[in-house]
Amino acid sequence: MNTTPDLMHTTSTLTFAHHWDHFLARWGYRRGEHRVTPGLYALGQPTPESPVFVTANYTLSFDALRSSLPGVDGYILVLDTQGVNVWCAAGKGTFGTDEIVRRVEATRLSEVVSHRTLILPQLGAPGVAAHEVKQRTGFKVEYGPVRAADLPEYLKTHQATPEMRQVRFPLRDRLVLIPVELVHLAGPTALAALVLAVLLGPLAASGAVAAVLAGAALFPILLPWLPTEDFSSKGFILGGLTALPLALASRKRGEGRGWPLAYLLSLPPVTAFLALNFTGATPFTSKSGVKREMFRYIRVMAGMFGAGVLLALGLRLTRRAK
Repeated sequence: MNTTPDLMHTTSTLTFAHHWDHFLARWGYRRGEHRVTPGLYALGQPTPESPVFVTANYTLSFDALRSSLPGVDGYILVLDTQGVNVWCAAGKGTFGTDEIVRRVEATRLSEVVSHRTLILPQLGAPGVAAHEVKQRTGFKVEYGPVRAADLPEYLKTHQATPEMRQVRFPLRDRLVLIPVELVHLAGPTALAALVLAVLLGPLAASGAVAAVLAGAALFPILLPWLPTEDFSSKGFILGGLTALPLALASRKRGEGRGWPLAYLLSLPPVTAFLALNFTGATPFTSKSGVKREMFRYIRVMAGMFGAGVLLALGLRLTRRAK
């Protein structure tokens, strides 16, 4: 007996509950639970001729897509990316050829629509072999614009303008990444500050907190305006500027010449390391580029940080001996 393929339903309207889910996701609360059920969704009142959009089962990705399509009747094919957004899932392979084929077959999409076209987000391209999807499913892959907000205009001609293909990373996009970084670093930073306060004093503890905040919060904001190309060197510059007031404060307090040097050695690498870590959240870098940068700077960071910590401990022990 030929049964009707399972079809879930959704709308383009986001409720308070959806926005609250987005807020919690941005703050890293139960990160793995912000996901929707993979499968085929009907948006509005679609017909067999309606377009099919493909996205990840991360709630922010799914909601960004459907909320950008008010008044559009279509289907949304949600892949099982394990709750990871399209861009990151494409890099990990979960938003990829095999999962598309698996989901097309599982939802019996060919029985639902009369055409054979899948509209994928452009940022999902690294994980997808379009020719293989065509061979294995009969569906042609069509890459839509980078941003879901451009889909209504794109659907008029199915031709993306250069602006639609351009990856942008404005201040707003950088700001929303800061909360989750702060949450992840809050515990280790508090512990490190407590240890430093006991061993080296309150100024050292405040310096550690300042270096972390500079790397996790200030760096994303200032990213386009910091000189140099490498994220690590940008981080060293910002970390140096952060450490300078502490170095001057220690000098003013008469703590000796060694303490300013200890701050200038130990704090910039902390900010630089967090800046290097931020490469994974931006569209400006590649795997090979990040590997080169890690090879070039990690040992420098470790050496400077170690030298600064050892100098500070030596200065503290010398003072106690007196």
